[in-house]
Amino acid sequence: MQLVGQGFYWNDLEPGRKFRTFGRTVTGTDIVNFISCAGMLESLFVDAEFRARHSAIPGRPAPAALALALAEGLVLNATAQGTGLAFLHMELNVEGPVLEGDTIHVEIEVTEVRPARKAGRGLVRTTNRIVNQRGEVVMTYTPLRLMAGRPEGVAQ
Repeated sequence: MQLVGQGFYWNDLEPGRKFRTFGRTVTGTDIVNFISCAGMLESLFVDAEFRARHSAIPGRPAPAALALALAEGLVLNATAQGTGLAFLHMELNVEGPVLEGDTIHVEIEVTEVRPARKAGRGLVRTTNRIVNQRGEVVMTYTPLRLMAGRPEGVAQ
């Protein structure tokens, strides 16, 4: 019986393949919970009066780390559930703010696929673009992941 929601195996992917995740709306509760948990209690995130007087960003911004965390949740649930083994490296570029009320999704392009040193595993690099509801790319990151390979005898 097929396991629903299982991620991709490294050896089933090829450079150029593209995916899009479902969306996720960033709420005020998300922002409060994240900044409290992470200790990011900076005025920009907790003081509406400070924001109104000093922020260069209109609205209530979410920390970039929160946007990345939400994006990774969308990506992992869609592509690596049960097959992702390790997050090894990434480069990150923040291109615009994510605000309370924004709905983000992730557009993923596979850019590198190769076997790892240990048999049955592979390395997969993607370019992930976090896109808001207006079609604006707000963040781009390039994770390199260690992924499980398709076990022998398991159909594609």
